[in-house]
Amino acid sequence: MSFSDKDLRKMIVPLFFEQLLVLLVGIADTFMVSYAGEEAVSGVSLTNSFNTIFIYIFTALAAGGAVVTSQYIGREDRDNAVDSASQLYMISFLLGLFFLILVKILGRTLLGLLFGSVDEGVMNACITYLSITSFGYPAIAVYNAGAASARAMGKTKLTMVVSMISNTINVIGNYIGVFVLKAGVAGVAVPTLISNWAAALIMTVLVSRKKNPVYVEPSHVLAWHSEQLKKILHVALPNGVENGVFQLVKVALSSIVALFGTAQIAANGIAQTIWSLAAIMGMAIGPVFITVIGQCMGAGKPEEAEKYAYKLLRWSLALNIVWCTVIYLITPVWMQFYAVSDETKGIVIRLVLIHNIFCAFTQPFMNNLGNGLRAAGDVRYTMVLSIISTIGVRLVWSYILGIKFNMGVYGIAFAMVSDWAFRAVVLTLRFRTGKWKTMRVI
Repeated sequence: MSFSDKDLRKMIVPLFFEQLLVLLVGIADTFMVSYAGEEAVSGVSLTNSFNTIFIYIFTALAAGGAVVTSQYIGREDRDNAVDSASQLYMISFLLGLFFLILVKILGRTLLGLLFGSVDEGVMNACITYLSITSFGYPAIAVYNAGAASARAMGKTKLTMVVSMISNTINVIGNYIGVFVLKAGVAGVAVPTLISNWAAALIMTVLVSRKKNPVYVEPSHVLAWHSEQLKKILHVALPNGVENGVFQLVKVALSSIVALFGTAQIAANGIAQTIWSLAAIMGMAIGPVFITVIGQCMGAGKPEEAEKYAYKLLRWSLALNIVWCTVIYLITPVWMQFYAVSDETKGIVIRLVLIHNIFCAFTQPFMNNLGNGLRAAGDVRYTMVLSIISTIGVRLVWSYILGIKFNMGVYGIAFAMVSDWAFRAVVLTLRFRTGKWKTMRVI
């Protein structure tokens, strides 16, 4: 396989702007709902941490499909590539529907167990936001399946365009819901739901075009091909377990944050949105690792995969340092527009500083290199490492620093970046052994 610098830029740039648009919508949600009060901000923040569990599972499933489809593309096996993309669509929709039903039955109970110590106003905001946004689970799952197929083909501009449309719908809807209709939490939840379904429908139309190198075939979507699903799940299940444990720990940490008072809860929610914005440069390059390394491995060229991995790591590190610096420098100005207390603003600025210093240097290795190993099929190692690090480093140290040492949300932040640093070192050592070159997916 051969990818010129121009080819790589054509994949990375649209992914960056797509990630940027998605995060701007999250910021718009938090910013606009802040005018409904800190209870509303806290409720949306806590519920988003719960919703993200399911979103990460959908993303993990889509990543499994992307790896399989990328390797079939590298092998120039279009029939199996089409079948894998279609089967991914089918299983994604069913999983989204399953989680929707689960949350409708147990949602309030789970919110009570996780965030029962929060004020009544915050809990009411959580319930309202979850009851509306959960209807978007099948749409999110389907969109991720379609986006995975597009990225496997290297058509990242397509996902960027769909993201632009859906996010425009969301931002306009947020403005109407909060400032015109004065609907508070519901005013940002309903536009989010509408934009999720719009993205899913548009993506489905675009990836079903038979002129694409790989497309979604309706007859394959309605079928059940066990062998193809087994290959997808071989990558997706470890990745899903990894992401699921990661998000469960994040929800557990949200429960700890809920003990620190409304100002710290609100600051943590706002900071997480800015953290996500700071991370998008690295996140934009992550899917390119899957496409490039997956295609190289599918073509039976592990040395080419290694060469491109090193190149993408260099790009990711340089761009990440610049981007994280820029985001931190504009954060104090940005915070002036939030309708929250000065105490909350100060906490946010300090949390962003802690995050961005470590994100700049560890994310390319902790996240992107991990994607490269998964694309090669080294999924069990990355899963075990993630579980050990998430629980043994992040969760344990969050409890020790946040509660025992009374550091509050700062303790949670330091535990988080310690987790990143540990994983970055271990994954780098794993990559250098070269064992991933012997893995097989298809």
